[in-house]
Amino acid sequence: MRRDPLNTLRAILLAACGALLMSACSTAFVRDTGLDKLAPRKAEQDLSSGIHAYEDGNYKGAQTHLQDALDAGLLLNSDKVVAHKYLAFIHCAHGRVSPCREEFRQALQLDPKLELGQTEAGHPAWGPVFKGAKAEMAKKQQK
Repeated sequence: MRRDPLNTLRAILLAACGALLMSACSTAFVRDTGLDKLAPRKAEQDLSSGIHAYEDGNYKGAQTHLQDALDAGLLLNSDKVVAHKYLAFIHCAHGRVSPCREEFRQALQLDPKLELGQTEAGHPAWGPVFKGAKAEMAKKQQK
């Protein structure tokens, strides 16, 4: 059976128009129901950018993005903990022990059960600082 090319073209155009109408309706639905608010906010975008910058070795950019994420008001405590942890790593890697310790303290206040990964905990720059901050927080909780 041979298809008429004109009918095939009509079918394609109708499908495209239908898809366009459906996408317009779904966009209005998402907007009207507030589901568009589930899109990543600036704070979460800054956190993601900060982690990527850190992983790329751009510590200055990472520090800026991570601090911007905290300042913009990350919603989840787990995200705040991650931001503070990476900021601690950056401070310790640059020999700034006091700010490093303070970032770990803030992370531990949000999540007292926070543990570093095995390679993170064994790092000579921040491993001992984290261990000290964790011990300090444990002493405060015992009082």
